[in-house]
Amino acid sequence: MKKNKKMFFTMSMVLIILSLSIYSIGEGKKQTLELNPGVEDLSFLSQLEKEVIVELNMARTEPAKYAEFVNDLKKKFESDYQYFSDGAFVVTSEGIEGVDEAVRFLRKVEPISPLTVSKGLSSAAKAQVLYQGPDGLTGHSGKGGASPMDRMNRYGKWKYVSGENINYGNKTAREIVMQLIIDDGVKDRGHRMNIFNEDFHVVGVGCGPHAEYEWMCVMDFAGGYQEM
Repeated sequence: MKKNKKMFFTMSMVLIILSLSIYSIGEGKKQTLELNPGVEDLSFLSQLEKEVIVELNMARTEPAKYAEFVNDLKKKFESDYQYFSDGAFVVTSEGIEGVDEAVRFLRKVEPISPLTVSKGLSSAAKAQVLYQGPDGLTGHSGKGGASPMDRMNRYGKWKYVSGENINYGNKTAREIVMQLIIDDGVKDRGHRMNIFNEDFHVVGVGCGPHAEYEWMCVMDFAGGYQEM
């Protein structure tokens, strides 16, 4: 059987009273997400984008539980090869050792507060998807050389601190978040540090097709965000 090599990689950049929204995540399960002040509902997010935020919050609030999901990935490894259910695979830099290191981190790190959902940050994330996806571009620079912070300020104003993660190649919320946490081949674990940065309180997500890696997902984080 011919096997297809799966390509993905990730990029990171670091620099009150809440509304609630409840939505279905399948199989009759309901999930509550907190909305940033000024956000009325989740209609601007796709199902996948909502699920990515749920995964981010699960990892932040229940890291020891999330460690078990990550640990299960070892069943899909042969040496440095990670295999996927569709028969594709990726050649990792660290192999199972990278997974084990992520599991140790998750079992040790203290839980932190969940992220609230921002419409403006999601618009900034989606803008990067629309810019990069059609031509298969990568990186944090946007149209006209705009930085992630420039994009975030087009739809509101970020406060205190901000950052961005981008994942290329994964198509499910859990795969996206787990790969960012493992952060294979990234010395400073910058994507992981963004997810577990206790100074980040707000997030926006945008996911969509990518000409080179099939799929991409952008997460924009901030310490606070004033919606437009």
